[in-house]
Amino acid sequence: MPLSMEQIRQNCQKARDRMVQARAEHWAFGAFNLDDEPTLKAVVQAAQAKNAPVLVEVSQGEVDTIGLDNVRDMVDNFKATHGVEMYINLDHSPSVEAAKKGIEAGFEFIHIDVSQANHDASEEEIVAATKEVVEAAKLTGALVESEPHYFGGGSNKFKEAFNYDEIKKTFSTPEGAKAFVDATGIDTFAAAIGNLHGQYPVPKMLDLDLLQRLREALDCNISLHGGSGTPGHYFVDAVKIGVSKININTDMRVAYRNALEKVLDDNPDESSVAKLVNKEVVAAVQAVVESKIDMFGSAGKAQP
Repeated sequence: MPLSMEQIRQNCQKARDRMVQARAEHWAFGAFNLDDEPTLKAVVQAAQAKNAPVLVEVSQGEVDTIGLDNVRDMVDNFKATHGVEMYINLDHSPSVEAAKKGIEAGFEFIHIDVSQANHDASEEEIVAATKEVVEAAKLTGALVESEPHYFGGGSNKFKEAFNYDEIKKTFSTPEGAKAFVDATGIDTFAAAIGNLHGQYPVPKMLDLDLLQRLREALDCNISLHGGSGTPGHYFVDAVKIGVSKININTDMRVAYRNALEKVLDDNPDESSVAKLVNKEVVAAVQAVVESKIDMFGSAGKAQP
């Protein structure tokens, strides 16, 4: 059943209040990508087991496959049946129009990222698009997230190591971050401090000294994209510094695929793949989500 505008605004206000609380208490929301119903089930069961608040998120590919309204309905149904605290983030929305649709669908978090569609987008173009989304989000009170740069990598397991010196060229700066936040009025700044989308044959390294300087320069929330493949101690320190949202995707997808391949090999005569997914795959993804919740310090923080 569709949410009323009053319900959407109440959800968005609660999300805002909870992000303030997360920053003050030094824990972070895990933002976990939603590929299908089994992935959502895994996140919900992890949130229930850990008594943790969570975000589930979809990018444009998942939006095209599942549909904004279907995502909203699925999440609301699971919230009602499992009693978990859960919000929806529209991740890396590639255009103002797509972001506005997420706002209208009642998503509590909106990430506008025009550089995903156009890697050569100028900062002026990014600022203009972000400001438009910030204005549109006043309809519901949704939190808007953005950054003044293209965020590299992809939601896959890569065979080649990344070049850390090249990645450092795209790091956020306190001065640039503050100027961008001031120019756009966003609620959440997506920091680049060594985080990178995807898994690689070498572990990621986060510049926590830079994160501390960003935290001191900004009054808004700070998020970290590309959390997969990052040693957990970085997350523990990052939430102490003041990160409030950390995105996880590839770690879940790799666990999903590995478990699916194994259970199919172990059950060659079983035709019901859905039965096998529910039996083995959901548990594998749930274990990943639970481990991240522990790293982010959000276990026991739920307020359904």
